[in-house]
Amino acid sequence: MTRTRAFSAIFTVMLVAGVAGIGVAGVQIYQMRTSAGNQVLPALAPLVSESTPSVQSGANPRTIVYSPYPKVGDVIGILSMPSLKEKLPIIEGTDTAELKRGVGHYVRSVLPGVQDNSVLAGHRDSVFSQLGKLALGDPLVVRTTAGQFTYMVSNFRIVMADDRTVIVPTDSAVLTLSTCYPFRYIGNAPKRYVVTAQLVETELAAPSQLM
Repeated sequence: MTRTRAFSAIFTVMLVAGVAGIGVAGVQIYQMRTSAGNQVLPALAPLVSESTPSVQSGANPRTIVYSPYPKVGDVIGILSMPSLKEKLPIIEGTDTAELKRGVGHYVRSVLPGVQDNSVLAGHRDSVFSQLGKLALGDPLVVRTTAGQFTYMVSNFRIVMADDRTVIVPTDSAVLTLSTCYPFRYIGNAPKRYVVTAQLVETELAAPSQLM
């Protein structure tokens, strides 16, 4: 009887330890999944202040107008991907709160339509889960208060998470989409899937439609 009780006690301790270990692992996986994609872009500098000019560098003030300039958390437009039959809200900012609501606009990049690199980021398990299905030549349509801007997908690439080329300025009007990669990776993915698209058509909003 004594030996039986000893075995029983040992088994109970092992069972409790095993359950605890599973619980800790589960929490760690949950934390990794909830944080995955929060840093889909390399951090370089603080957020742009609210005093940022309504027209960014490289834009013609008579054509591309964002006034007032959006604040972090504002909905600035809609991203349509016709080939994927998706329409997604674009939120100013790429922190956790913004990425939970839709596609985030990297605040240190130009707004859509402006001549330079406009960078959008999103979670690979939500808004950008189908990003890998885009093909060369597919249209990406961005509708904002400034107008409608149609881009054509021109390039795909996979880079490391800290690759800053994702957010560098460009000579032409470019739309860059970035998400964590691999798409089915559990935890903080080590790479980024990047889609580049060139601006091919601009339809400016009428003055009465501007904010």
